[in-house]
Amino acid sequence: MHRRSMRSALVLVAVATLTLAACSSKSADTPSSSAAPAASGSEASGSAAASSGATGGASAGGALAINAELPIDKDGKEVDVAAAGTPVSPAGDGSATCAAGTSIGMAGALTGANAALGLNILYGANVAIDEHNKANPGCQVTIEQFDTEGDPQKATQVAPQIVGDPNILGLLGPAFSTETEATEPIFFQAGLLSLTASATRTSLTTNGWTNFFRGLANDGVQGPAVASYLVNTLGFKKVCVIDDSSSYGAGLADAVKPVLGDAADTSCSGQVKAGDKDFSATVQLVNGAAPDAVFYAGYYAEAAPFVQQLRDAGVTAAFVSADGTNDPQFVAQGGAATKDAILSCPCGPAPEEFAAAYTALPANQGATPGVYSVEGYDLTTIMLTGIDSGITDRAALIDYVKNYDGYGLARQYKWDATGELGASVIWIYKVS
Repeated sequence: MHRRSMRSALVLVAVATLTLAACSSKSADTPSSSAAPAASGSEASGSAAASSGATGGASAGGALAINAELPIDKDGKEVDVAAAGTPVSPAGDGSATCAAGTSIGMAGALTGANAALGLNILYGANVAIDEHNKANPGCQVTIEQFDTEGDPQKATQVAPQIVGDPNILGLLGPAFSTETEATEPIFFQAGLLSLTASATRTSLTTNGWTNFFRGLANDGVQGPAVASYLVNTLGFKKVCVIDDSSSYGAGLADAVKPVLGDAADTSCSGQVKAGDKDFSATVQLVNGAAPDAVFYAGYYAEAAPFVQQLRDAGVTAAFVSADGTNDPQFVAQGGAATKDAILSCPCGPAPEEFAAAYTALPANQGATPGVYSVEGYDLTTIMLTGIDSGITDRAALIDYVKNYDGYGLARQYKWDATGELGASVIWIYKVS
């Protein structure tokens, strides 16, 4: 496999300082149409002290941002993640050839309340496509975008369009667990590779979908790791667990509660719904319990107003959430109420050189990397290297990924028979 020109990028002691202002200039509710047409949620080296990167980054003026704190293992203990292998380059050796029109699909929310999560993945993929196409004039691969709005019903409407395009050899996505549950039977039946950069519901790999591979740790890893961190490292004695009723949120909450054990206070356990903006009943429930922490399993579109209403009601408990909330839009929309929030992610901070290329690419409209951006880049790179090896059909690309073993910017990618990665690390972030 050809090696990356950005070798130093994996060493995250040089993680970028990414500006919140640049990323928050793109509203998740009103993304630019040129950034997201409707059709055609890194493991670092070094210790936490050395890893000063952020998914949102700190602005020059000291605005609140999501900053990497430390990587943890399944027991919630800090681990030292050393640089292991050299990342594979999407550029290859520049000699690739492929048929005109060869494409990769990308499916996820590109508009709507949670669009930032989908755009992060798309923009990461754009960097890999750009590097590949510049280096390989004989193989110009395009990425076809399919906007699901994060809605399973909308996703099932666009899925036939994806499988019906014979030029699409593989799919980056779906991005959300609920839409993955709804559409994966269609992709499986069509024999289309599905590489998700962000769908973390544990059960997704238990359905016998031999075309489906997850590019990061699932909630069965993330949930227990975070729960152990809260109880064993931070010493929280009472935690209210709230989820958004989605496949992702409910699954994550189910993974967290058993490990929290007696610290999970059932008197303030509850559910909200995606799209809710008034959380007064749940806030009252939490306020009455006086917990040490509130764990919210859901996405930033609801997490931002929820934490605001908690603070307005005088709730001072630590606010904790996971990868669905870990996006600069959480801070941009939640403002001062997000200060000191603890956020986890199976993804790590973006390496500096990747971040610079990401922001400089015109198609990315000046955005800075967010959650899953690096995974979007890595998984696209894997598909591109498969195409460059001479693969011209969907079945062969699935087989290629099934037997793949290589390093990306984020981690080593090697899957077991179920489509899960062999190992991964969870990162803890803090809004500061």
